[in-house]
This record gives sequence, structure tokens and C-alpha cells, in this order.
Amino acid sequence: MRRLFAAAAIAAATGGVALADNWYPSKYGANDLIGATNNLSPDATRTAAGLVKLGKVYALGVVINRATPAYPPRSYQIVVTQSNDGTGPTFGSNQGTANDDILMTYLGIGTQIDGLGHLGINHRYYNGLQAKDFVAPDGLKKLGTENIPPIATRGILLDMTKVLKQNPVAPGTAFNRAQIDAALKAAGLTLRKGDVVLFHTGWLPMAEKDPKKFIATQPGLGKEGAQYLADAGVVAIGADTAALEAIPFEARDELFPVHQILLAKNGVHILESINTAALAADGATEFLFVLGQARFQGAVQMVVNPIAIR
Repeated sequence: MRRLFAAAAIAAATGGVALADNWYPSKYGANDLIGATNNLSPDATRTAAGLVKLGKVYALGVVINRATPAYPPRSYQIVVTQSNDGTGPTFGSNQGTANDDILMTYLGIGTQIDGLGHLGINHRYYNGLQAKDFVAPDGLKKLGTENIPPIATRGILLDMTKVLKQNPVAPGTAFNRAQIDAALKAAGLTLRKGDVVLFHTGWLPMAEKDPKKFIATQPGLGKEGAQYLADAGVVAIGADTAALEAIPFEARDELFPVHQILLAKNGVHILESINTAALAADGATEFLFVLGQARFQGAVQMVVNPIAIR
């Protein structure tokens, strides 16, 4: 991952990433810090709640353990303290026993949401904020994930395995406007402001079959498709892949350009390693999407378990 970001910096310096296209200030205001979540509304939440007909709840997060694939050097470790094996002392007349735990992990592992301070362009991030003005070793002073509003809105699932007749969809396959429109038509849907859009590609099982391949290559969103969805006013975009965007990248001298388009230029959050399998198996196309992330101050990313309700 360090090499990838180093190469991205070189590409930016040599013209590999366009820097002069006036992407800030944000359309939500020069002082805005929450990006596309401005498009959430009580009306959108009420409408999404009306989609709940079955009462069926889907956990969209994957279980995270030491074997979870992650971009190096990201890792996960948990330590249980005060462990009782059935022979230790108890406390109180009620003979209480207990365990506690310490979590040592990168927050960008497993199912995660990317905050707006995650990836920028030439050291500028959402709304043109310069890294020197908000990035610190003890946490982001602006754009931390604790500031992401609670999300309860319409979620839609675009099943690309059906549209492209591949399962899984081949790595490097980019979803742009034509493919997105075809998926929307197949699902009988139109985009709405405030939506959360999820792609099902069938790629998630690769995390167990071949963890290195799961990270190194994947189908996903293309640059045109990213801008198309951002222009529609969606709040967040996710997929059952590790990086959302197509890898190999559409332009080989650009690295993570979709992240730049969504996070830096448009303030749209990215959801990665979303477990879309059960929704796809049930033929679900729209649902109530709910997410309230842990509010660790200054975090760049956050492990999450979004919920879909039908």
C-alpha cells in the first residue's frame, strides 16, 4: 500500500492525475465538512422506511479476524484480558467473573467506510483542505469519521453478475454509465438524491479463496461511473470488493482515481468489502440502509457493519 501511494504521488507530480479542474470549493459550500451526506433528509428516510415489508434484516459487514485480507501493513489483533478458565477468583457474594479485551487494529480493514480525509489530490482533500491544516498524528482535526451523520436512507443493489453474465465479474472490469444504467434498468430503478448504491460482483468469496488476489485485482467502479453517481447526489457507494474501484485501473499511470473523484472532489463516502451475497441471492433491489459508525475522534476510516432491511 505504501508503494501504491508513493506511485500515486509520482503520477500526480508528472501529470498522471489532473489537478487543475477546479474541484473545490465544494458545491455544498466553501466551509462544508460532510460532503454528500448533505443530501440526507427526513423525507428520504421516511420513504426508505416504507420499503420495509418483510422485516428481514441483513448484516452487510464481514467477520474480521487475523486472516482478513488487508492492504499492507494493515492488520488486526485482539487480546482478551482478565481471562477466566473456571479456576480463578470470583468477585462479590454473587461470584461474578468477567473478561475484557484490547483491540489493536487498523480501522481500514474488513468492511469499512472511508472518511473524506482518507485520500486526496496532491495533499489536498475534500473541499480543498490542505493536509498541513488538519492532519496530525493523534487524529484528523477535520473530516474525522466521527462527523459522518447517521445514515438511514434508501439503499439499492446493482447486481453486476446478472447484467454482465459473469460470476464473479472479471477483475479490471469497470462499471461506467452504460453498465450502471443497464443495471438500473434491469432492477427497475432510478437514482435518487440521498441513495446508497451497492454493487454485487461476486468477488467477496475470493477473500478466502485467494486473499492476495482479492486485494490485488478486482472489478469495480470506473471514473465516469463514479462521477455519474456523484452527480446524482448519492451519499455513499460500496461493493463486495476491497477497494470499490476496478483494478487494474482504467489508466495504468493513475492509482485510486475513483477514490479521488468520490472522496476529495465530491464528498461521497466509499464502502468496501460489503457482504452483498444474501441480498443478491434474495433478488433484493432496494431496501432501507442503516449505518451508524463508531465515533472514534479523528479517525480516517472506520470498521462498520451496515444493515439492510426489507
